[in-house]
Amino acid sequence: MSYKFFPHTPDDIRAMLHTCGEQSIDDLYKDIPEELVLKKEYGLPEGLSEIEIRKFFNNLANGNETLKCLIGAGCYDHYSPSVVNNIVGRSEFLTSYTPYQAEISQGTLQYIFEYQSMMAMLTGMEVSNASMYDGCTATAEAMMMAVAAAKKRNKVLISATVNPIVRRVVETYAKFNGVVLDTIAETNGITDKADFEAKVAADDVAGVIVAAPNFYGIVEDYSGWADFCHAHKSLLIMNCVASTLGVLKSPGEWGADIAVGDGQSLGIPMNFGGPYVGFLCTNKKLIRKMPGRIVGATTDLDGKRTFVLTLQAREQHIRREKATSNICSNESLMALYVTVYMALMGKEGLKEVNELGYSGAHYLAEKLCELKGFSLSHPDQPFLNEFAINFDGDIDELQNVLLDYSGVQFGLKIAEHTLLLCVTETISKDDLDEVILTCKAFTEGDNNNE
Repeated sequence: MSYKFFPHTPDDIRAMLHTCGEQSIDDLYKDIPEELVLKKEYGLPEGLSEIEIRKFFNNLANGNETLKCLIGAGCYDHYSPSVVNNIVGRSEFLTSYTPYQAEISQGTLQYIFEYQSMMAMLTGMEVSNASMYDGCTATAEAMMMAVAAAKKRNKVLISATVNPIVRRVVETYAKFNGVVLDTIAETNGITDKADFEAKVAADDVAGVIVAAPNFYGIVEDYSGWADFCHAHKSLLIMNCVASTLGVLKSPGEWGADIAVGDGQSLGIPMNFGGPYVGFLCTNKKLIRKMPGRIVGATTDLDGKRTFVLTLQAREQHIRREKATSNICSNESLMALYVTVYMALMGKEGLKEVNELGYSGAHYLAEKLCELKGFSLSHPDQPFLNEFAINFDGDIDELQNVLLDYSGVQFGLKIAEHTLLLCVTETISKDDLDEVILTCKAFTEGDNNNE
């Protein structure tokens, strides 16, 4: 096989082979099974100039189509002000390596501290870590925190109304960490309280995981749940959609011990699934069990306000099975994104975002239910901007029609005749009216909407 480019000269190769005690490059790879060895050219194109490369990618970009997204299910199409990217893209923020050297990392440490402060306020909790990979792993880490805090208990309950993707990640963590994971039943779209109380009352449960809002978009009532958990020496963990905390009762107000979730709804673009950022907030008594980094504020020798990594030494992260999880550098930039977004939006901005989503979702739900074949899956349950709806026709065909004629991604199919729909501030009333008109034509047998 010939190579168009190889970074080493023949002399370099001979020197390396001599050091390794081998005669040829092939000898270095002799342990690789023959059936796995590529025996043909790579098929790479000839090199292009910068101008040609730009033209190539511009042509690719011209094929993109901007769609209206009515899909939620853990990933939300919220608008992020253009200034966010401008601030986040500044050169001062381009290095997200763990700021162990505080004297040269004050900028990074400060925005992480501000992120922690904002997330603690948003969740109503006392402390926050410096972010995690995503909402799924944050929830799994919360489960491990509950087990570590309980010491002699290894059972955790998780509601059937928690997002299935989150549940799968939690199940994986549980399987390989010796945690017994049990599911709390679902009744009419919400967590079955009787099943919850019966299982917690067995006095062998370390923690309970619930969702707010849940997978179906329903805002569940968790009054008294934390007290019941605490009476039986269990922790209450709430997986939240971050943006909704701008208007909904916070985990702290519910009495939860740990609040987790994904920060993507705080202005982070969907980006084909990532990168996102997980948040994990708790109370002070559990802070030593918290994974990842924590940034604190102090004063230097001159009495000036200073920021440092606190409560954990660097060596904590290399204590293998005795250490808490070390979720570090990779999520720092996403935490900055969330920080800038929340600082710009403020309380009123976040409230307005949810009010627009609420009005749009309820308008869409009402108008769809006026059409033949549509009905709410859980008509008696409150929802914010996301809801499940039944359709007795062909959902796949309906979704294709809306995509082709209106450029709309019409929800997530979660059952044969059930859709999960979400409306954010990016969807206007005109957009919704077009969706409703297309659905009406479809249900009446007229798909010619051109």
